[in-house]
Amino acid sequence: MAQPARVPLSLVPDVIGALLQRALKPLRIWWRRSWIYRRFLKGPLPDRFVYYPYDALPRRLEDADALLRGRFRFAGATVEAGAGSIFDTPAPSTEWNEGLHAFQWLPPLAAAGGEASRTLASNLISEWLRRNGRYSEPAWSPEIMARRLSNLFAHGRLVIANTDLMWRSKVFVGLREQSRMLARIATEAPDGIARFEAAAIVVVSGACLDHSGSRLTTGLRLLETEIARQILPDGGHVARSPETLAHAYRCLTMALDALTASSQEIPQALRNAHDKIAPMLRFFRHGDGMLALFNGGRESDARLLAGLLARDEVRGQPLAHARHSGYQRLAAARTLVILDCGTAPPGAFSLQSHAGCLAFEMSSGTQRIVVNCGSPGVDHPGWQSALRTTAAHSTLVLADTSSAAILPAGLARQLLGPRLIEAPPEPETRRSESPNGWRIEASHDGYARVFGMRHERQLVLNPQGTVLTGTDRLLPLPKGRRLPRSVPFAVRFHIHPDVRMSQSKGGDILLKLPNGEGWRFRAGGGQIATEESVYLGSETVRRTEQIVILGAVKDSPAEVAWVLEQIGVAAD
Repeated sequence: MAQPARVPLSLVPDVIGALLQRALKPLRIWWRRSWIYRRFLKGPLPDRFVYYPYDALPRRLEDADALLRGRFRFAGATVEAGAGSIFDTPAPSTEWNEGLHAFQWLPPLAAAGGEASRTLASNLISEWLRRNGRYSEPAWSPEIMARRLSNLFAHGRLVIANTDLMWRSKVFVGLREQSRMLARIATEAPDGIARFEAAAIVVVSGACLDHSGSRLTTGLRLLETEIARQILPDGGHVARSPETLAHAYRCLTMALDALTASSQEIPQALRNAHDKIAPMLRFFRHGDGMLALFNGGRESDARLLAGLLARDEVRGQPLAHARHSGYQRLAAARTLVILDCGTAPPGAFSLQSHAGCLAFEMSSGTQRIVVNCGSPGVDHPGWQSALRTTAAHSTLVLADTSSAAILPAGLARQLLGPRLIEAPPEPETRRSESPNGWRIEASHDGYARVFGMRHERQLVLNPQGTVLTGTDRLLPLPKGRRLPRSVPFAVRFHIHPDVRMSQSKGGDILLKLPNGEGWRFRAGGGQIATEESVYLGSETVRRTEQIVILGAVKDSPAEVAWVLEQIGVAAD
């Protein structure tokens, strides 16, 4: 019954703009490679790094070992280096090629240290300079250039110290030209976190290299603009992804540290953004120290998050209702519940967004219980479409149809990417307190156009954190279309793979956590079943299970009630 998604007319200007960019690409490359344009990239030549910024991203020594053995692993693919240069080797994917040109091999080599790592890193930089000394794409695309400069500034100590003066001179010539180029074209980076990072790295380059005062001013202006565009009043990111927010915080922290180290005044806009983002990151952290899985985000690294939040001097506490970001949070004792009650981000910010309206996650202590399926990232692209559907989230699904659609295959998608379209308007939500605990009520009209139905969800967490009660309703809209026949629905609860599930004789589902804690799931208004599921909270695809409440609806309201209650105390 669901109709295929159509390209909205509102995207026509974006499609035309993207077509113009594609048509002008050969001219752009020719102009930026020309002798005249390269004169604009000249200027005083720095000869040292004023400051080496700290990069909070974790590094693994096994990655350095693989590199020293000639294995280059990026974006889930591995390429063995042959007799020639790795930069001449055919790339298995666009993402792998971008990782190579972004110098993602430098951080693990710097972490390993030693003469072998220094020699390999120096040789790779020399090979890159010989092949990419002048503008080319994607090597000089702003988002790739920003990541490369970030890695060089943060980890360049490995190769800059105790090296040949001629080699140093070539490296600093390249740094000067790339930094000046990035300041010119940072706004050409893809909209979203890539553009935010490019602006932040312009600031870092202005602070880390000598004779860069004007570039520092340009970078601060760019970064303040992106903060105003991308950081919401409650501290969330406009893309509504917890992991994207962590990335923005990391970039902003790096810029602030560089400004402090170079004795530069920190603009109030940057300081305010830093102070607002930290509580919002705490909002999304489960008890295991990692992030909830919403809108294309993964768990992230607990050490990375702890390290970043340790830099927060304000120590702001998370909100209960992040109104601008579109999330609600219930916390009592050891139990945490996070509910997505927002709509899709606008335009290009929705490229990684999921159709997970009214989905929730739940954890007890350090153990996740109810989760969403996560995101494939660049490691498992084959899962991309499936994990963005509503069925991959812990919420109600009507007729196996998503509450929002992905831009269909065709010219528009080739030019603009897989944006999320036909998302429900801003969901209604309210919060109240009663003797039974905090109550959240939310609803969305994502099924109104096709099915004439509204989904309402109510969650109540008791003050002891031992009982989570939920109600899901499907309500026919007064002026909505009438269904000619019954339509099936499913309320899905994806369970974390570390939790063991079993069904009692009475039909209840028993959940046993690794620490011995027990929970029981009961429901009424539908048939309880269990199905297979997957979990991609990190780089690994993990098989797991889900609880499903099955039912059907036609022209009268349908309601399902369910409860998750603790029945066993944790061993710790």
